[in-house]
Amino acid sequence: MSHACPANASLLELHLTGIPGLRHLHPWISVPFCIMYLVTLAGNSSLLCLVRADPSLHLPMFLFLSMLAVIDLVMSTSITPKMLGIFWFHSTAISLDACLTQMYFVHAFSVMESGVLVAMALDRYVAICHPLRYLSILTSPVVVAIGLATLLRAVVFMSPLTFQICHLPLCSPPIVDHSYCEHMAVLKLACGNAAFSSTYSLSVSTWVGSFDSLLIVLSYVLILRAVLSLSSPQARKKAFSTCSSHLCVMALFYIPGLLSMYMERYHQELPPHVQVLLADLYLLIPPALNPLIYGIRTKQIRDGARR
Repeated sequence: MSHACPANASLLELHLTGIPGLRHLHPWISVPFCIMYLVTLAGNSSLLCLVRADPSLHLPMFLFLSMLAVIDLVMSTSITPKMLGIFWFHSTAISLDACLTQMYFVHAFSVMESGVLVAMALDRYVAICHPLRYLSILTSPVVVAIGLATLLRAVVFMSPLTFQICHLPLCSPPIVDHSYCEHMAVLKLACGNAAFSSTYSLSVSTWVGSFDSLLIVLSYVLILRAVLSLSSPQARKKAFSTCSSHLCVMALFYIPGLLSMYMERYHQELPPHVQVLLADLYLLIPPALNPLIYGIRTKQIRDGARR
């Protein structure tokens, strides 16, 4: 969007275009998106009900899993209904306040999800490498403190992002070439100098993604080293299978999110629909897969469901 456009600080309504260049395919694209959202709702809601109902699941591992389920439900619900409204009913209009709220929820809960994934990797490390001290290390106060620290980090990092956008004049036409209010896409409407906001967003995302993924990889390296010392080939195979599935889901969360942000800023010649689809998938696929990978494949969850 050209900065030569007249500033309009009173702009109160924006229009989301969906997936640029693929508008004729919106009805077809909506089908897998809707299925993923329904799986997210069913899987994460069932997991929360199960953990709450079964006292044997009131352990740190399942408390972290419950945190992840709540985050996934909020993050998916903040974007998918509006996205499906665009695909099905061409309901592109969104108020500026709703757009900023959606932006805050998406980015803040993404940071929270990253923090909880680190906590879950730490939980697995303690459970496998220090099983006798598991409950003495991850006590209830420690789990609560980790959850609050994850929430506080997200608020501290993401609040300035929304504050900066609120104080930038916006230009007409108010068209956001995206399927939800993604920060970099909305920032293109700014008539003032948005360099600081863009740099801050990219820096925070890079730092959070790199630091958290490094901690996760380190945890799983230590876990795999402990697993290799097991005498049972069957136990090693099961541990490798579990670790690989966890790492694949985490890669689906971190890689597309960072790629979409970097391409949005540095590779404008790439097709816009590639950037938008990457940004959509990193918010839709992990929430749908998390209850399947972390829940159904966990023996205690399956036993709790049968009970």
